[in-house]
Amino acid sequence: MALRELKVCLLGDTGVGKSSIVWRFVEDSFDPNINPTIGASFMTKTVQYQSELHKFLIWDTAGQERFRALAPMYYRGSAAAIIVYDITKEEAFQTLKNWVKELRQHGPPNIVVAIAGNKCDLNDAREVLEKDAKDYADSIHAIFVETSAKNAININELFAEISRRIPTTDSNPGSSNKGFKLRKQPSETKRNCC
Repeated sequence: MALRELKVCLLGDTGVGKSSIVWRFVEDSFDPNINPTIGASFMTKTVQYQSELHKFLIWDTAGQERFRALAPMYYRGSAAAIIVYDITKEEAFQTLKNWVKELRQHGPPNIVVAIAGNKCDLNDAREVLEKDAKDYADSIHAIFVETSAKNAININELFAEISRRIPTTDSNPGSSNKGFKLRKQPSETKRNCC
């Protein structure tokens, strides 16, 4: 069975639950007192997807403003980015749009983007309507899901959907893998740097 390594980075404001999502996915555990990430943390998990093994190399980036300049170092070369917001904080959802813009400008051209509205277990305190977030995700051709790391809602499904969006390896040795595009892009100048 083929093993593919897929670099995935998590982006978003501090306190939205990026680390909790990673812990729930990798360790199937939840710690309500998890400390804020400093810089970035790294974890891996291998899952079977169809006839391949996908080894997720997960970079959980710090959300604090002072670490924001480090983010490109983690999403460069990523197969996917999960941008997380807290459904109880409208401001976190607005900031998410800045992450998307930065990712589109500086990230890999064919990166799979997922929008995760975390803390859906706190529906009574909701500030971001699911429909608004889904409409936004649809407008940028991103995966959209509401998650709860605390209650293990849609965490595995999020990573399974990323696996689905990653093109399978080409089993025909005579052809070359030319990459893929998930969305129409406006014509842009090609970057030959970094």
